[in-house]
Amino acid sequence: MVIEVITVNSNQYQDNNINAKMVPRTEEEIESIVKRLKRIEGQVRGVQKMVEDNRYCIDILVQISAIQAALNKVGVNLLERHVNHCVAKAIREGSGEESIRELMDVIKQFSK
Repeated sequence: MVIEVITVNSNQYQDNNINAKMVPRTEEEIESIVKRLKRIEGQVRGVQKMVEDNRYCIDILVQISAIQAALNKVGVNLLERHVNHCVAKAIREGSGEESIRELMDVIKQFSK
């Protein structure tokens, strides 16, 4: 088993599940994704506080919509990177059909 440890801003990210099909993300890519997710996490906490403070439903729903849009953006960015790196690698190595099938399954899941 290969274990890769990546350090970003003194945080370590350990990947015990290095997949042979995967093109590992750069430290900058990991840092960017984690930064976006932490921002989304803060938004979710803000919505939780809005509910606890009994705020107006529409205000809460607007914030939930913003969170969904932010998560979708993270997902689309990951999807784009996956196609440009992992799927492209699979096609070059002759296993493109499997990778495309996997990609289509995740696109279907993502679009629900």
